[in-house]
Amino acid sequence: MLRDFFLGSIKIHILYHAEVEPIYGAYLMEELASHGYDISPGTLYPTLKSLHDNGLLNKYEETVKGKVRKYYTITEEGKRVLEEGKQQVRELALEVLEDDWRNKDE
Repeated sequence: MLRDFFLGSIKIHILYHAEVEPIYGAYLMEELASHGYDISPGTLYPTLKSLHDNGLLNKYEETVKGKVRKYYTITEEGKRVLEEGKQQVRELALEVLEDDWRNKDE
């Protein structure tokens, strides 16, 4: 169950970075690891494919140092979903952490 929760968080994280700049798998692995996510290529690449297949990411390819690299950018639908995700995260954090803040004052 916890894995499902983290996968949802990772998807929001991916959409956020795709809104900021074009992203690719190896970059995302490093970025997510810097936030404590231990994600394997076997999880990341199907997640990127799913986000693309669902119209949330655009994909294009470029050759970098002789290898084809797939880049992803956010779509308009992806931006809409990201904004909804941000709102849900905000509401969840306020509700869940409210008790922590309240208990610190007691």
